[in-house]
Amino acid sequence: MTDRPPFFSVVIATRNREALLAETLDALVDQRWPGDRFEILVADNGSTDGTRAVVRRVTTRSSSPRIHYRYVAQLGKSHAVNAILPEVSGSLVALTDDDVCPEPDWLERLAAAFTETHADFVAGRILPRWECEPPAWLSSTLYGVLAIPDNGEVRLTLGPGGDGQGVIPIGANMAVRTSVIRRLGGLRDDLGKLSGTLRTGEDHEFYLRMLQAGCCGVYEPTARVRHFVPRERLEPSYFCRWVYQNGRDVSRLESAYATAVRKLFGVPRYLWRQAAADAAATLGALFVADERRRFATFVRLIWFGGYVRNAWWGRST
Repeated sequence: MTDRPPFFSVVIATRNREALLAETLDALVDQRWPGDRFEILVADNGSTDGTRAVVRRVTTRSSSPRIHYRYVAQLGKSHAVNAILPEVSGSLVALTDDDVCPEPDWLERLAAAFTETHADFVAGRILPRWECEPPAWLSSTLYGVLAIPDNGEVRLTLGPGGDGQGVIPIGANMAVRTSVIRRLGGLRDDLGKLSGTLRTGEDHEFYLRMLQAGCCGVYEPTARVRHFVPRERLEPSYFCRWVYQNGRDVSRLESAYATAVRKLFGVPRYLWRQAAADAAATLGALFVADERRRFATFVRLIWFGGYVRNAWWGRST
């Protein structure tokens, strides 16, 4: 006699993306995972389009799992996610976004990772779904700006001493044991996406909180999703604004989760060294016409500026 497969609660926060949300829901309904072993919870964060009708239409499909819809008026992705988390029924919460299409074996591969590693959380692989051909100046080192950080094809251990030190789980493809969420709480509502801003950091902060609580995790490359990358984000100005805000957000988080790293003028020494190297590389790229390298090092300098800005003056603003 075999054990029953775990029950997943798939949580999606959405706002005014009815067409993309329809694709996400279709991809979830088409999962190979048994339909009676997962549910979908949609937190509608103040949508004024046809989001509610899209969800209602999917619930009428004969193959659809149980779907919960909740309207959350208070704007902010973190508010939306937190509002619906108390309604989850599963032992595992799988987080994704309303512009993401999970592959048919997504839940299957997440479940296997939990079973095989006994992890508290699992971060999956995120691949791009481009609306248009990416520009010549865009290198893969900047894919994190677009929420498509491809961390490779090898399973990695996340946490102190693990081999996945550069991997930061994000809400487009992450699963967590419900018991962990019940113990630690939801997302910080002063972080995360808010209409009209490029505010980030809610996923990063939750990851740091799990590590601080002694949780262990894995990066599972076979649990794959495709994240839509719209044309309007493929502009240099978007990257510059995003990295500056992210630098501020990371500085803020690191000040809350202090480490033993050595600092100079309130900023980790290794960041000063990296900034000097990036400045030299940016100048050097001018002479070899290396457009990708020049832009990548330039935006890292902007990120550093955001980090310093918050480290020096963040507490007073």
